[in-house]
Amino acid sequence: MLPFEVEIPFVSHLGFSLHRWEDGEAELHYRARPEHLNSYEVTHGGASMTLLDVTMAHAARSAIPGSGAVTIEMKTSFMAPAKGALVAKGKLLSRSSRMAFCEAWLYDEQGALCSHATGTFKYVMPEVVQSLQAAKKQIKTD
Repeated sequence: MLPFEVEIPFVSHLGFSLHRWEDGEAELHYRARPEHLNSYEVTHGGASMTLLDVTMAHAARSAIPGSGAVTIEMKTSFMAPAKGALVAKGKLLSRSSRMAFCEAWLYDEQGALCSHATGTFKYVMPEVVQSLQAAKKQIKTD
């Protein structure tokens, strides 16, 4: 398991773990807690979409060290209920200096495909990320 480069409170709350993040690819793992399930007792679609979103953003960010990525648009298709331990795999398809186009897949613990997403991300350059991190540290110490 790898550490996340920046603290994302919602990601920490959900309990995602980063397992791969290089060469335009990312892999995150997640096991939904009871409060993250829907009325059918499977992972809520919002939690699944967040996992796909964060996975694609990390695939995009892996191409520009130290950068951030914010979601511009995302489309998700759900094919099967997401149960048990989940694995999301993302890939950077194409990028410019400011935008990234990505794709991600979500698999259940049997390896069955549960959902698929595509997304467009805008890069936040490393100097902006660093200034935001410095401001956050300043606020914590005041």
